[in-house]
Amino acid sequence: MAGVASDKDREERIDMDIVVDAYNAGERAMGWYYYLQDKLGFPFTAKCIKLRAISPLRPGDIVTVVGMGGEDESEREMFVSIKWDSDTLAVPLMQLAVIDAEEETFEAVLDWNYWVDRGYEM
Repeated sequence: MAGVASDKDREERIDMDIVVDAYNAGERAMGWYYYLQDKLGFPFTAKCIKLRAISPLRPGDIVTVVGMGGEDESEREMFVSIKWDSDTLAVPLMQLAVIDAEEETFEAVLDWNYWVDRGYEM
């Protein structure tokens, strides 16, 4: 596993609430997608914490997250939609840390980032 220590409570939530009964990558992806869709309170404010070649965000950028990315974009990793100029843009959720949101939103984003940082895959 990656350099992130195991968190018993988070592991149980992931196993029992998010990927329960998921037998393949597609089912795990949909489990994550619907978990995040249910738990994230939009809109919320987040800060970019990781550089990704597929995203224009740079570490330190502050964004407003307005919704989930489309299901098609979330087959291998989770994407969220952010306000971008006068439009919206889907970016990887793993790039973001929540700054201002409801507690449930903080926890759900931390759950996803934990999954990614532990090296788990769909």
